[in-house]
Amino acid sequence: MVADQGGGSTEADGGPVRHIPVLLPEVLASLDLAPGKVILDGTFGAGGYSSAILAAGADVIGLDRDPQAIAGGQALVASSGGHLTLIHSRFSELARHAPDEGLDGVVLDIGVSSMQIDEADRGFSFQKKGPLDMRMSADGVSAADVVNRAKVSDLTRIFGFLGEEPQSGRIARAIEKRRAEEPFVTTRDLAGLIEIVTPRKAKDKIHPATRVFQALRIFVNDELGELAQALFAAERVLKPGGRLTVVTFHSLEDRIVKKFFQDRSGKASGSRHMPVVHERAATFAPVGKPMVAASEEEALRNPRARSAKMRVGLRTEAPPEADDVSIFDLPNLASLGKMGA
Repeated sequence: MVADQGGGSTEADGGPVRHIPVLLPEVLASLDLAPGKVILDGTFGAGGYSSAILAAGADVIGLDRDPQAIAGGQALVASSGGHLTLIHSRFSELARHAPDEGLDGVVLDIGVSSMQIDEADRGFSFQKKGPLDMRMSADGVSAADVVNRAKVSDLTRIFGFLGEEPQSGRIARAIEKRRAEEPFVTTRDLAGLIEIVTPRKAKDKIHPATRVFQALRIFVNDELGELAQALFAAERVLKPGGRLTVVTFHSLEDRIVKKFFQDRSGKASGSRHMPVVHERAATFAPVGKPMVAASEEEALRNPRARSAKMRVGLRTEAPPEADDVSIFDLPNLASLGKMGA
């Protein structure tokens, strides 16, 4: 679940955050909730969406890849009267946890949670000194592994594509020079170098390390690949008439969701230079506006909501299509950063 921030702090500042579910009324309306329905919250986080869904009378299956989020949600499980089930799992594996009869709704709130940012030892915030980690599941390759061992060309691609960092090459070369003398261990090690290499200008609204930290977090946790697989999984397990609601906070994530719903719309593709491709049966129909953004009032109350975008699809009776990640036009970043000695 994404960090939902209140007060005057933003994730870019690395300051304190508090949990405020983004677009909550819109998300609840999009799911068409009713008693007896079963909704899968694939990004449980602090339980903001799940709590509201339970209050509407629906049952919830909550997933989170972070074991701390699952532990923190046990009080809500106990008070739910058997209507909430929490499972430690990636949301890309949501089909494994759906009932045989299918789901009435799936909601995904993509990104990093406020609890993860708040805890210095998780290594997500460049303003909090902690180990350069960033792993949501506490296993696999860490951000320190990537920074200390990936090739400069790989770092450049990671920072440039996933972080949209215009100085990606310059930062990658500076990292290579520094790590030859001393490895990066803490978040401040890396943030301090970036502050020197690309100092913050007076007109800049974000910290110079923001994009690099974002890119490392997305890469370490394979967030784009996880999202793509979650969309395919939801298509397989939603009942006809079920709703898929996705809230994103990053342009790359929103692009994936948009392309998925466009591809599953059943519309013919082609151009005046190419033959029209045969129309396919739509597996999802649009619900409301193609995209819903936070209101000005919500953005003022919760600065993190400024970049939020919600897209919703209604599952049709058409059979699910094959998983095909080529529809997203993503580079094969899995081949990067072999982390060799």
